[in-house]
This record gives sequence, C-alpha cells and structure tokens, in this order.
Amino acid sequence: MEQLAKQVSPFRRFSREEWAKLRADTPLTLDQSDLDELRGLNDRIDLDEVVAIYLPLSRLLNLYVAATQELFRATHRFLHIDNPKVPYVIGMAGSVAVGKSTTARILQRLLARWPNHPKVDLLTTDGFLLPNEILEREGLMSRKGFPESYDLPAILRVMSDIKAGKRNVAAPIYSHLTYNVLKGERQIIDQPDILIVEGLNVLQTGRPPRDGRGIPNVSDFFDFSIYIDADLEDLRTWYVDRFFSLRDTAFKNPKSYFHRYADLSDKEARVIANRIWETINLVNLRENVLPTRQRADLILRKGNDHVIRGVWLRKL
Repeated sequence: MEQLAKQVSPFRRFSREEWAKLRADTPLTLDQSDLDELRGLNDRIDLDEVVAIYLPLSRLLNLYVAATQELFRATHRFLHIDNPKVPYVIGMAGSVAVGKSTTARILQRLLARWPNHPKVDLLTTDGFLLPNEILEREGLMSRKGFPESYDLPAILRVMSDIKAGKRNVAAPIYSHLTYNVLKGERQIIDQPDILIVEGLNVLQTGRPPRDGRGIPNVSDFFDFSIYIDADLEDLRTWYVDRFFSLRDTAFKNPKSYFHRYADLSDKEARVIANRIWETINLVNLRENVLPTRQRADLILRKGNDHVIRGVWLRKL
C-alpha cells in the first residue's frame, strides 16, 4: 500500500536543493534584524533557510495570487457585477511546537514586499478558542486546542465576512500569557490583499451530511493551504524544549496562567511537559491535526534540526 500511495500521490515532491533552485531571481527582502523580530521561541531559522525555502514559496504564492486576482476580475466581468476587493486566503496548519507562527510571520513579511499585494494580514485561530470560564464549565479545559474547544460559528462568520469583501471585520484576540481570550479586544481585518489564517485545526472537515446541507468548513474559504510536518518524536522534543524556555521566561510573570510552573526543577519540568504532550497535544495531533495533512496544497517537511528538508506541492 505504501508503494501504491507513492505511485498515485497527488503531490510532486522536491528535495531541499530542488526547491531552492525555484527561487529564480526573487530578491531577498529580509535581513537579520527582520528575522530576529519574526522568529518564535526556540525556532532555529536563519537567512539560509529563508533563501532556500521561503523565497521560492513567496514567488509561487505571488504567481498564484496574481492568477487568482485575474480570475476574480474575469468572473466579475462575466457576471456584470462590481463586488468589493476580496483577499487571497492562505491557511496554515500543523502541530503544536512545529513552528507555524514563525512560518506565518515570515511569509507575511515576504509577501507584503511584493508590489502587487502590499497589505498582508495574519489571523490566528487561537482567538476563537472558547473563554476559559466556558471551557471549565463544560469540562473541556483538558481538551483545549481540540476542535470542540473552538467557537466554530464565530470563525465561519468572520471568514464569510472577509471573503465577502466586507470592511473592518472584527476577530477576537488571544493572550498566551493569560491563556485566555482577551475580553473586549479585537483585531480588525479591513480588506487585505492577502490573509494568512494560522491554527491547529484549520484544515479539518466534519463528517459530510447525508442531505448535503452541512455548514462549510473553515478551509472552504482558503485559496491555498500549507501544512508544516515533522516526526512525532521531534515534535515532542521541541515541545519539551519550549516548555523549559517558557519556564525560565514567560512563566516567571505572576500574570502568567502557568506561573505555578516557574519554580519547577528540571526533572519536574520534564515530567510535566511530557505528560501534557502525551495526554493532550499528541492525542489532538493524532486524532485531529495529522489526518488533515493530505488536504494541504503544500507540505513543508522538517528535520530534527527544524530545517525544512523536503517540500510537497499538490499537482494542478
């Protein structure tokens, strides 16, 4: 079956070296100071990685955006309508600790420096997690990050409004310090050229309804989707390493939801980090996140050093 899967795969696979050659003459528009600003905690990314992986990807996306914009104009000419500007939406999925946020921020900065789509916004689905008081009342705190812990109707309404070209669409904001949605605070999405939507479960689908009348999936609003992939043991290692880094930084803040972990010994921290990984994040990854990998248009495959070793691009 594995051999058959390779023979009938809908993806074209590139080694790192093959993918890097597709950069062509795309200029490097980031410098080290940009990268220091965009890099997430424990993400080991350098300018060589940007040149080899992200410049070819930004070039590809720039071509896709231009083609979609022309298709949009052609369709509206055909329909004799003059609708407002609609953004090109890129979905980004992958496990906890795989580096989604860093990838999203780098792509946002690179894409914004192409001349035909200067306004690129980033929306994370963390803001659509149900408030902690609701999760606690429903017994879902240990399921935070699982599909049932999100306000799906709110995500769908926001995505529908954005794709309808509405102005000043408000989306909730999440605080990783307090581990909760920020009451009364909103991010405003106002007709960007490109919107990147980043989150664990953004490529997930529900079971198809028998009458064909089901509500849409979040991914139905995407024009392109990316999944960041890595071996399970590497993901565990990165999660534990990040837990240690947070113990020594953010957890020290008395306002942190995880302040109780700030004074753990190394041994205690390792035990707790592994337990959280095994009982929550790994379960969610296996049940809900990893099964969506094959739905992506592009898969970035990381090695144990966080360096992207292979790229899979869906065939058109």
